[in-house]
Amino acid sequence: MALPRTEPRYPEPEAVGIPIPPHLIPARFRAGFRRALEGGQLDRIEHFRRSFRLGYREGKLYLRELRRRQGVRSFPRQGRVRFRCLG
Repeated sequence: MALPRTEPRYPEPEAVGIPIPPHLIPARFRAGFRRALEGGQLDRIEHFRRSFRLGYREGKLYLRELRRRQGVRSFPRQGRVRFRCLG
């Protein structure tokens, strides 16, 4: 019997101490914050609205701080390798 699939629960910005500025649309800010926590990219026109972008930015900064608290400093950078053929 398969278990029902549940969505991962992401914290709301207010729950982690990030206030939503009064001049922004709270629902859009929360959507941007959630999108950043899910690892999504800004790939739709509605993702470029100010409230969404600022929520997305706060989400990315929150993830960075969370990783720092857990001891992960930064992920290794991907290097490039070039080969030359002499002939």
